[in-house]
Amino acid sequence: MRELLGRGWEQRAEGRQKEYASLLKKKPRRDFLVELPELHKQAFREINCLECAKCCKKYSPRFKTPDIKRIARLLGMKEGDFIRRYLRLDEEGDYVANVAPCPFLGSDNRCGIYADRPSDCRRFPYTDEDVFFKRQALTLQNSRFCPIVYSVLERLLAAPQRKD
Repeated sequence: MRELLGRGWEQRAEGRQKEYASLLKKKPRRDFLVELPELHKQAFREINCLECAKCCKKYSPRFKTPDIKRIARLLGMKEGDFIRRYLRLDEEGDYVANVAPCPFLGSDNRCGIYADRPSDCRRFPYTDEDVFFKRQALTLQNSRFCPIVYSVLERLLAAPQRKD
């Protein structure tokens, strides 16, 4: 995997956005559903998210109502106080962190609320679910900063295409 990533993988990902978009549009969904789980596992075996944490440093998940309730309770705060202290509404009307990096990210790249983190964080980077191909713009955006998404897309591009 190190050879797949190597230096400059972000620039390679940026340069391959059209290829990725074409793959996501043309590849049959049944192929994705068959291949994604193993590619997801393989990428997570080879890439240590704690060495990167770009998702936590540059972007924010959506904090949905159940997330807000759970995390506020964990922190011993009222929901309204939690929202005022840590969140803001984005342009789509979703609650997101009001600062970057995430206020719960430690200096060691570990999450201070990991067991209770938002559902978007639990699911990120969506490389083992249908969001990967259903929300293509999100997958393309994520490929620019997440080595897991880049790895999965590169392996999908390299895989022989089925003829059925």
